[in-house]
Amino acid sequence: MKVISVVGARPNFMKVAPLHRVLQRSDVFEPLIVHTGQHYDERMSDIFFRQLEMPEPDIYLGVGSGTHAQQTARVMIAFEEVVQQERPDLVIVVGDVNSTVACSLVAAKCHVPVAHVEAGLRSFDRTMPEEINRIVTDSLSDLLFVTEQSGLDNLKREGVPDEKVHFVGNVMIDALVQFREKAARTTIMDDLGLAPRGYVLMTMHRPANVDNAAGLSAVLETIERISPEWPVVFPIHPRTRARFEQFDLAERLAAVEHLTLTPPLGYLEFLRLMEQAAVVVTDSGGIQEETTYLQVPCLTLRDSTERPVTVELGTNELLPLDPVRIHERVRAARAARRNGAQVPPLWDGHAAERIVEVLARQVVSV
Repeated sequence: MKVISVVGARPNFMKVAPLHRVLQRSDVFEPLIVHTGQHYDERMSDIFFRQLEMPEPDIYLGVGSGTHAQQTARVMIAFEEVVQQERPDLVIVVGDVNSTVACSLVAAKCHVPVAHVEAGLRSFDRTMPEEINRIVTDSLSDLLFVTEQSGLDNLKREGVPDEKVHFVGNVMIDALVQFREKAARTTIMDDLGLAPRGYVLMTMHRPANVDNAAGLSAVLETIERISPEWPVVFPIHPRTRARFEQFDLAERLAAVEHLTLTPPLGYLEFLRLMEQAAVVVTDSGGIQEETTYLQVPCLTLRDSTERPVTVELGTNELLPLDPVRIHERVRAARAARRNGAQVPPLWDGHAAERIVEVLARQVVSV
């Protein structure tokens, strides 16, 4: 059974790596990796593939950046040729990036079954492009692999037949479990002069937070309030850095004391920084999950989350982009670190194995 797994941006790599590894061990599947090239930093893509011990992609499409419509269209055109040439039996898409929805559309129109890993997540905020991608991908998928109870609830409410839906756990946690010890051997803490539990780690890239002057000014004020008390480490997304320049805030950012700005980091280095942080301040989706598993307090600067289990069971807290409030919650979260929050069900490092078991049963039933 020829299976194509699609990766497009860095969050996809952590999800496909453990899945591809298990597929390779099976004598039932012929797994291929297609890298759409949606993420334009090829150097970082190479680092992630190497650190996650993934083989070179079988096919690289190189679509690059652009508007959502441009990028989605380019992926569709290029991936259609792949499907016509390779004639896969199944296309696996992960997460919620533009490549996810684009390849789902192509596969469905070419009558190739689609499996969506990380299905059913909903923020109920359709201003987020990722929410549109999730809804469309799930509506097209033949197999929906769910990470948490909210995904089961959402898909049932949307009328997805039960036989299509499988609660398997979280493949991103599979990667974390596998590479946690390797991450601990990196030198990033010494390289940046950091003490365990002695700093706040920040990531910020969502358009609502950084693509307007008011939001970005609030992000900067947040850093300015936190850094006199705790060093702030900020691996800065290229688009976020560009916005600081665009809104004439770059000099003010550079002047902040006790702030360490780095380029985007490799998976292992970032995992190590995340595990050793006192608090993580972010607007990312996946980081909410990783910090929940690691039991690291996480403040997510968004009004909603598509991963509610991280709030219900984990260490995650949703906050508006209010510098005073965030500063207060950083203080409180530092005091509450490792407070014994639970890890969600099936976040145990074996989600990929459960997914492949389901796929193998599908083959046998055919």
